[in-house]
Amino acid sequence: MREIEKLSAILTAFRQKIFGGKENLSIALESQVQNAKAILLNDANFDLDKFLDLNLEKSNEYISSFDGFNVENIELLAETIAQIGFDEKCSNPKKYLEKALQLYNLCCLKSKTYSIEREENMSVIENALQNFENQ
Repeated sequence: MREIEKLSAILTAFRQKIFGGKENLSIALESQVQNAKAILLNDANFDLDKFLDLNLEKSNEYISSFDGFNVENIELLAETIAQIGFDEKCSNPKKYLEKALQLYNLCCLKSKTYSIEREENMSVIENALQNFENQ
């Protein structure tokens, strides 16, 4: 339980570093993402760059290797990664959106509860990815 709470706090700090407060408006998204990645790596030993490059099977194995990744924390990570992908300043939005969709799918597999919000988020990401395919 402590690991779940610890990881939740780290993911919240990660999100806050990227999307939080007004004081960071002049800092570029890439810089904010790099700083937030350092938080994940230093505090949770979670390497986001490595994770983004893994295929579906290896991604699921990587997530499962962390005790604190329950469905809620996986969903929080998916939401964060999707927000990065939807940001107009993101250098590789397709990569982020595909990984967010993988995470949401993992949540569906792990959760015994249907989530309308999760399904809506997945639909938005799928539509965005379809637009990339049509370009």
